[in-house]
Amino acid sequence: MLPLPEFELGLWNAWIFLVPSVLSFPIFFHLAKVKGVQSPSDVSFSKPKLVCCVFSKFIYFIALAYSFFLPLKFGTTWFYVGLSIAMLGLVTSWIVLLNWAQTKAGKPVTRGLYRFSRHPMYVTHSLLLLGVSIASVSWIFIVIMIITVIGAVVFIESEEQGCLKHYGDAYREYMKRTPRWIGIS
Repeated sequence: MLPLPEFELGLWNAWIFLVPSVLSFPIFFHLAKVKGVQSPSDVSFSKPKLVCCVFSKFIYFIALAYSFFLPLKFGTTWFYVGLSIAMLGLVTSWIVLLNWAQTKAGKPVTRGLYRFSRHPMYVTHSLLLLGVSIASVSWIFIVIMIITVIGAVVFIESEEQGCLKHYGDAYREYMKRTPRWIGIS
């Protein structure tokens, strides 16, 4: 890893992974609106938690902008390892979106990858950022990934409170049998 990262606009840069990921957001929000899903925003945040969450989301979009200038390290072991992890994150994030879309309105999502984690969207996006960090050998992207993971950890508590409020005992039962993260409660 270089102390100062490379910064050059290119067709074959890290944006190749992030743009498809970011394109899933409008689809997710549209599905949420169609399904009548309540936002956990009705759950109160303390000011520090709100600042942390907003900052981590802002950093994610900074990562998107930076990805247009971040060259991938083609032909290196770093690239192939990072490519594998990034593709796993990207493909599974779309699978999570499909799992979410196939769940009936008014019911918590508990099928598909949601059987292994209550928050697979955060897990898959973290994998994607980790893969991009490795494929581009970028310490800046590792820092971005850490910030977004911290934001997700902070946000998840409030999101779960919103789910408990909305789904009640069905979500409480889901919480008992499914870890928050994969294998980690």
